[in-house]
Amino acid sequence: MDSAPVKALFLDRDGIINVDHGYVGQYENFEYVDGIFSLMKRFESAGYKIIIVTNQSGIARGLYSENDFHALMSRVQQDFQREGISFVPVYFCPHHPEHGIGEYKKQCTCRKPSSGMLKQAAQEHAIMLPSSIMIGDSWRDIEAGQDVKLAHCYFVSSKTPPANAQLENVTQVSSLNEISVARY
Repeated sequence: MDSAPVKALFLDRDGIINVDHGYVGQYENFEYVDGIFSLMKRFESAGYKIIIVTNQSGIARGLYSENDFHALMSRVQQDFQREGISFVPVYFCPHHPEHGIGEYKKQCTCRKPSSGMLKQAAQEHAIMLPSSIMIGDSWRDIEAGQDVKLAHCYFVSSKTPPANAQLENVTQVSSLNEISVARY
């Protein structure tokens, strides 16, 4: 565990790190989103710890296993390293309340919009949540960030936020290239 509190850049995976082709569980189907490496390097250079927080209902649905997910993310870590990005902790939720199979079919506190993964990461890495940022392509990502009072959330989508959405401290962008490193 880090000794001094740090700020984090929380990233959703599918749609932010990689193109969301639907339930990506194999490296062969993993295609990086344009601009993700430069965005991660900019934030890392600005003192942010990069952390991935991702719902993985493909595991819950039996489309791929937790071992498949770990093998895929191990290859992704190698790509990050090759690009000059430090090790990135990955938190994932393998559950789904309706479509899960067996032990994976449950309501949990880790599946976004719940903020369990962010809270766990904050505890394990001494993250200052009020100084941290979330980037996601689903409103669930934004709600998880808002629940723990992050400084700012970027909604990367062309979709309109839900009618009841709280828009304070949220910026909607159409691509990662529109996100700049700012001090919050």
